[in-house]
Amino acid sequence: MIDLARRLILYVIPDALGGRGRTLEEQARLALEGGATALQLRHKEASSRRLYDEALVFRRLCDAFGALFIVNDRLDVALASGADGVHLGRADLPVSAARRLAPRGLVIGASARTAEAARLFEEQGADYLGVGALFPTKTKTDAAVIGVEGLRRVCRATALPCVAIGGISEGLARELLDAGAVGAAVSSAVVAADDIREAARLFRNRLE
Repeated sequence: MIDLARRLILYVIPDALGGRGRTLEEQARLALEGGATALQLRHKEASSRRLYDEALVFRRLCDAFGALFIVNDRLDVALASGADGVHLGRADLPVSAARRLAPRGLVIGASARTAEAARLFEEQGADYLGVGALFPTKTKTDAAVIGVEGLRRVCRATALPCVAIGGISEGLARELLDAGAVGAAVSSAVVAADDIREAARLFRNRLE
């Protein structure tokens, strides 16, 4: 059984549009070299075949660095590529349905911004929660912002490990941990940096 909370400390989401011209593979590799403990493959514009091919690349990279590999939205791609898990948002397959379909041991994450949602997803069989958006974010401009106090309320409502997400900078890491999060999920703060490896290293040091 994996120590899931430990694997969620620094959860990096490469971005096809926000990576300053670098491929998803390059972003992923540099983030892992800097200390990322988990990667999420999120590429909404990709065809199913392209997403599957990218998932195989991420799987190999995560194996090489001992990191957790999560596919966003797509349970089918997660299963086909041998990913460690899938992350489901409000418009995706319900957590309860994914839990029925998923093989034993597949990690299922869900997005929550309220205590009520957190308790529901825990009952339905989620393994961890992505909680936010904490702050305004360029990655999801329509995301509702809940702030650190919103994060605290969600963390108190569930026994599941909670990962803070949304507009997080390296300097806020300690505040998130104090609010109950086990780690931070970041995209542009790492993959849009001049030096992805160094940005990931700084985040990881703050979160340990």
